[in-house]
Amino acid sequence: MNFYAIKAIYLFELARTWRTLMQSIASPVLTTSLYFVVFGAAIGSRMVEIDGISYGAYIVPGLIMLTVLNESTSNASFGIYMPKFTGTLYEILSAPISMVEVVMGYVGAAATKSIILGVIILLTARLFVDYSIAHPIWMLGFLVLTAVSFSLFGFIIGVLADGFEQLQIVPMMIITPLAFLGGSFYSISMLPPVWQTITLFNPVVYLISGFRWSMYGVSDVGVGVSLAMIVVFMVVCLLAVWFIFRTGYRLKT
Repeated sequence: MNFYAIKAIYLFELARTWRTLMQSIASPVLTTSLYFVVFGAAIGSRMVEIDGISYGAYIVPGLIMLTVLNESTSNASFGIYMPKFTGTLYEILSAPISMVEVVMGYVGAAATKSIILGVIILLTARLFVDYSIAHPIWMLGFLVLTAVSFSLFGFIIGVLADGFEQLQIVPMMIITPLAFLGGSFYSISMLPPVWQTITLFNPVVYLISGFRWSMYGVSDVGVGVSLAMIVVFMVVCLLAVWFIFRTGYRLKT
């Protein structure tokens, strides 16, 4: 294992974040803070409790997951697309480093950014609402697994993308709507029975439900099912990445 190569890619990607703090950190935190102000402090004070939890606190896990999903996908897709765009990807492919090391560098950096951002938003939420964390170790585990899984997903998008505009299609047109419809602002038990069944086909439901369980001990679906869904999604992404490097699809052509 070439740890020097992994470290070089990892630190290079993280350095891009520190150079663009306003865009990478400040902007997502400010946007999420507005959700806390409007839905947590203002509207939330007039809403009834959900599963014994104040509405402002109830939406905290959903908003954190919404940010982590989008940022993990965007960071990883942009990170691998830029070498493709500038042509430096061929230098990486010709270097004496393996597929595993390349993926660990790019995906590790994207996941680290998302985890840091998730923790910052969690701390920021304390300024607007009161919340508790029932299972901190599980919360960290769900956060890391989600960040890594969607960073892998973003890596795939970056490899397949033909232009900068395509990097934003999936986060804006797919992930964000799924997160909003996945129980970020409500419990799916509040929906009519037919819509509860339909909602279970939304994979983001399991991510938000598992993360909410780790904070409050309540969930819309079993925590074991949530964990299994994350692992399955990660395995599918790993297989897709393996296929891309094995065949050189959209990398060498």
